[in-house]
Amino acid sequence: MQHRVRAVLLTPNNTTLLIKRIRPGIDPYWVIVGGKIEPTDASPEDALRREVREEIAGEAQIVSLLHTLEADEERQDFYLATIDSWSFEDRTGPEFSQEGRGEYLLEEIPLTIEALDAINLLPQEIASVLREAVERGELFAGR
Repeated sequence: MQHRVRAVLLTPNNTTLLIKRIRPGIDPYWVIVGGKIEPTDASPEDALRREVREEIAGEAQIVSLLHTLEADEERQDFYLATIDSWSFEDRTGPEFSQEGRGEYLLEEIPLTIEALDAINLLPQEIASVLREAVERGELFAGR
């Protein structure tokens, strides 16, 4: 089973950082920062911190596990984390230099129902989890 970790990154501006994917022949969609756990990672949390450094050149402070998705041969753990600074220009992830992968754009999305409803956040189950957490005011407890 492939194990991935993702960070719902809460910024000081009450936004979250998402990556907008633009690929030929597919409508744009947004994903949460993260990736797969490597054999060299000491723990899922270490993998998550590494992925945040690679993808947005930032340092995440992990607050808690928010949600786990399991489907087929994949498990994704979504963590709630805070971040104060980042530099998308300084990203180092290997996927960014691979031909044919399309564009990766970092966007700050307000943590409101309206803003979340305006984007195609995938997977859809985590989009629903985030909307419900915003409605209950749970995400702001992490800041």
